[in-house]
Amino acid sequence: MSLGFTPLLGTRSITPIYMQLYHYIRSQIENGAIAEGNRLPSIRQLAQHLSISKNTVESAYQQLLAEGYIQSRERNGYLVLPLDELSISMKSAAAEPLFENTEATSRQYAYDFQYGDVELNRFPLETWKRCLVETLSAADAQVLGYGNRLGHEGLRAEIANLVFQSRGVACHPDQIIISAGTQQAVSMLCQLLPLRGTAVGMEDPGYHGVRTVLINHGCKLTPIALEQDGIRLDSLRAADVKAVYVTPSHQFPLGMVLPIQKRIHLLQWAEENGTYIIEDDYDSEFRYYSQPIPSLKALDKQERVIYLGTFSKSFLPAARLSYMIIPPELMRSIHQWLQDYNQPVSPIIQQAVWLFMKNGEYARHVRKMRRLYQMKHKALTAAVSKHMGDKATIIGDGSGLHILLDVKGKSRSWLIERGEQSGCKVYSPLKHWLYPAQCPESLVMLGFGGLSVEEIETGIELLGKAWFSH
Repeated sequence: MSLGFTPLLGTRSITPIYMQLYHYIRSQIENGAIAEGNRLPSIRQLAQHLSISKNTVESAYQQLLAEGYIQSRERNGYLVLPLDELSISMKSAAAEPLFENTEATSRQYAYDFQYGDVELNRFPLETWKRCLVETLSAADAQVLGYGNRLGHEGLRAEIANLVFQSRGVACHPDQIIISAGTQQAVSMLCQLLPLRGTAVGMEDPGYHGVRTVLINHGCKLTPIALEQDGIRLDSLRAADVKAVYVTPSHQFPLGMVLPIQKRIHLLQWAEENGTYIIEDDYDSEFRYYSQPIPSLKALDKQERVIYLGTFSKSFLPAARLSYMIIPPELMRSIHQWLQDYNQPVSPIIQQAVWLFMKNGEYARHVRKMRRLYQMKHKALTAAVSKHMGDKATIIGDGSGLHILLDVKGKSRSWLIERGEQSGCKVYSPLKHWLYPAQCPESLVMLGFGGLSVEEIETGIELLGKAWFSH
């Protein structure tokens, strides 16, 4: 295939670039434009010619290999197979989906300890419906159009009041940018700061979803070690980074809380080095045995903290609603850039959430959920103590919607397999370690937000029998 033969790849298409390239080459082979025996360009050549990554080209070639359109020959690159050799593989490709839909085909478990699930049965659905109906009934051009680039003005004012009352953060609504989830917020920060090609520190272990975004945006990820009370400041000081992502109020996934002395030292480090701290304050609403701890942003006098908050756990994951609080000076510097970004969250959803908050429904819902999740958390820890005793240790006790369980002397794969055999699904936390080999082999992850108290108790009892019965 000549390098002058160029496919049209749509960067805004919902179809990934590598799939567009795969479909293009496949169609050219099938219609004879690329004849049998022809050698495709090398991965490096085609990547340079199309200005895409080598991984993208390799993924397209691997799909063609898997379906039998091409073959790889040592020192001779990728060759197109004769059409008569393609007939069988083309039939099999038509009969089978290209990718396994793991969500659709995964086995259903009676007791699924999935992290991220929330209690949907207690959500005030009728009230939420009324807010949506009111929004649509009185909708104006602002609600039915693209909306304010920063987000709904009333909603940003409600969020400013919320974070001041609950987290001690004083900010103006114009410092707030509404985003469609934490990952989208971090993706936007990578472009606005900008962070591409720069060193960014991150707790290790840390939230895999954010790490993936940073890597995909070309950041040079620098893992920062943890100790018993959170991020190791000596490791951070030794790292030359432009920004650092932290979860100080409930470290993910280990659950420790960064003490006030360390918070102050962390802020001093940011001021001295002219760096930004990205504070992810997820799950801050759900502390069970103490008052919520003031956020790092509440202590930030030098405006070095970018604060991330989300409604995924406290409201509805489906709303895809989160927010950033940007320091004033940084907001002024990126304001012009923001003119090129449309607001990613539906103005209809934002207006309805504003009504939900303005009427006091959100505060009532969070209070109710805090009591409910506290009951579930208590049931979980009591059941672990009763059915596992000193054979398992809980890590990350006291807040949030998950725990880590250290099941001494057992391997993670064995624990997960035996759990599944008993109808209980527990999860590996392996992906949250940058270097998976450093994750202790005996750790598993249990979320409890979506299970009832009775399901939690029964599920832990079944796990205890599966893991420790002779």
